[in-house]
Amino acid sequence: MRQLFSPGRAVLLLFFVAAALLPLMVDPRGHLLRVAAMVLLFAAMAQSWNIVGGLANQISLGHAAFFGLGAYTSTLLFLKLGVSPWIGMFAGAVVAGAAAALLSIPTFRLKGHYFALATLAFAEVMRVIANSWASLTGGPVGLSIPFMGTQPAYFAFRAVSSYYWAILGLLVFVCLVFHLLARGAIGYRLRAVRENENAAEVAGVDTFRVKLTASVISAALTAMCGTVFAQFTFFFDPDSIFSLAGISVRMAMIAIVGGLGTLGGPLIGALFLIPLEEVANAYLSSKAAGLSQLVFGLILIAAILIQPRGIMAFWPKKRRAAKAAPPAVAPAQAAAKGA
Repeated sequence: MRQLFSPGRAVLLLFFVAAALLPLMVDPRGHLLRVAAMVLLFAAMAQSWNIVGGLANQISLGHAAFFGLGAYTSTLLFLKLGVSPWIGMFAGAVVAGAAAALLSIPTFRLKGHYFALATLAFAEVMRVIANSWASLTGGPVGLSIPFMGTQPAYFAFRAVSSYYWAILGLLVFVCLVFHLLARGAIGYRLRAVRENENAAEVAGVDTFRVKLTASVISAALTAMCGTVFAQFTFFFDPDSIFSLAGISVRMAMIAIVGGLGTLGGPLIGALFLIPLEEVANAYLSSKAAGLSQLVFGLILIAAILIQPRGIMAFWPKKRRAAKAAPPAVAPAQAAAKGA
């Protein structure tokens, strides 16, 4: 019973119930639903990153590379060959997974900030290649997806609500994958690597293999998010799709603020950060240059300082404090002890 009503599952249930009901209560073509769709998409991206960043503590700053590979693969297949983005989504996942496997061979020997910098460099290399290879990628001009009306077979819809449901389905899938990994044998091995990689090796864990598996799965899921982002926005360029601050750091921060290694953390983090950023941009951008970014950054710093383990850590912390407190002694029992 205690496991049934754990905070992670309660948050997950409330989140998805509210997400499922939202399109029924707002304008299906309005801006509010677009913001909500971006909340769900970044929650899926952060949950994908959470597999390596949360379970294994491999802080990657290069997931924008996999995100961009997914967007470019599916879009180029559609524009050049007429392949449906639904199929291109899985092709992009394969390409990103293969890239993650190749990247893992040299980078898994690195630790801490050296690993983070190596992954960051990979994303930057992909951005430079995409900008330079204009004949294929469109270069700095970017790629535009032609508007096709409502054609579900080609991932094309008129209403924002249709994209919203597709993104919600993707988020459910990513959360399910994370849950199965976290609760399975690979999840326990990844947590062993997170706590002490050397001790995990001594205990018989093939640390390279388990990290490689997690990295490939994480990259593939991130690429699928990239495909959905491309279809939803209709346009992207190398500087936006391979962005360090806009993609890599943002998905990491969402997971960190919400709670690393938890199922509900990326959901809460996205629900907190994405609307906060939208509100800051809407109300503060016109006041002074950079004011919205300054306020958003200060709030983000305050949130991390108040609870470094993430928002999801608040409830368990209070519960542990209540358990640690000494039980109140009844007056009659106190009197009996005094006698």
